[in-house]
Formats: sequence, C-alpha cells, structure tokens
Amino acid sequence: MSKSVPALRRGLGLGAAFREFTRHPSPWLIGTALVVALTLRVLVGDWQLTDAVLPVLMLAAFPAFEWVIHVLVLHWRPKRLGRFQLDSELARKHREHHVDPRNIPLIFIPTRSLVVVIVVLLALTAFAFPRAGLGLTFLLTITVVGLVYEWTHYLIHTDYKPKTALYRAVWKNHRHHHYKNEHYWFTVTSSGTADRLFGTYPDPAETPASPTARNLHAQPS
Repeated sequence: MSKSVPALRRGLGLGAAFREFTRHPSPWLIGTALVVALTLRVLVGDWQLTDAVLPVLMLAAFPAFEWVIHVLVLHWRPKRLGRFQLDSELARKHREHHVDPRNIPLIFIPTRSLVVVIVVLLALTAFAFPRAGLGLTFLLTITVVGLVYEWTHYLIHTDYKPKTALYRAVWKNHRHHHYKNEHYWFTVTSSGTADRLFGTYPDPAETPASPTARNLHAQPS
C-alpha cells in the first residue's frame, strides 16, 4: 500500500494535504520551472502591454484547453496501427486513475510525460514568440496555471471537504466525472465553463450512472 494512503482520512486539513502534495515529483518539477521563469522574466524586463494581455487570454482559454486535453489525450481510446499500439503514458495512467481515484500517486501528471511537456514549453518559450520577455510571460503563466491544476486535482481526490461555494462546485463537478459518468464534466479547475460550451454539463440528477466510469472504454455488461 502506498505511503500516501494515510493522507486519505476523515477531517483532513489543508496543512496535512499540502505536506502530502509536496511529497510528489510533479509539484516540484512545475514549481522549479515556475521559479526559473519568474527569475528570468524579472531579469529580462522589457515589460509591454502584451505581457498583461497574454495571461488574460491564456486564463480565458484554459477551461477549453483543459477540456480538450482531458477528452482527446487522457480519454484516448487505444488504437492499433499494424503491429503498433497507439497509447500514450498519459492515457494509460489516466485509465488507472479512473480505476482507483483515491490512489494519490496516480492523481499527478506522470513524471516522464511531464518532463516532455516542460521541454515542449521551453521550446515554445524560446521560438514561438517575437521577443524573449513575452515568451517568458507565457512560461510563467502556464507554470502557475499548471501548479494550480495539480493542486486542485490532487485536493479533490483527498478527503479534504469543501469550505467555499466555488471549491464545492469544482469538487462536485470532478466527482461526478469519476463516480457518476465519465462521459461528462471534463473540466477540473472550473465548473460549468467549457463543459457548458461543449455540451458535457448535464443535470446530474437526470444523468444515468455509467457502468464504465471506473473502467474506461470497457464494454458495459
């Protein structure tokens, strides 16, 4: 049994939840990238209006981005191409996560996949923007958002109980996805945003429970 399991207990507080959070690799990897991005952004300077506009646009688009990644990457159905099976580590680990949503190590972005993502983000930072400062603003924003995503997703799967209406809505939204029907409620850090846009935000009371919520892509019996 994982050493993470003791954190899953009644009455879990934020302090204990955070201590468990810091025992896993992805918060440290993302946090390190965030610190590097912040340091370099301050050193480079060259602040312009686009450095304020870009984070706003990224935050506005993030629920849709999160939805697309969840649907197309994490819920990818394995496919065969000749002798090869097309099935990423992210998809495989996400299926395991659905089987056992309380297994804390499976909540986090897999380390190897996260390293690849960070390398891609560094490449975008260096080559996809007209100036270095704007690229670093992009990197700083996406690492902040990534850390918030990891913390929110982790906390939802612990026994920490919602204390605010905003977090309660997010908590219920993701719990419905895992324990009610895996075909709906794909956003994690928000509720009623991209799911409304893409038609995956039904009334839970009128939505049938899925027999495959814990076993993605299985044929219902």
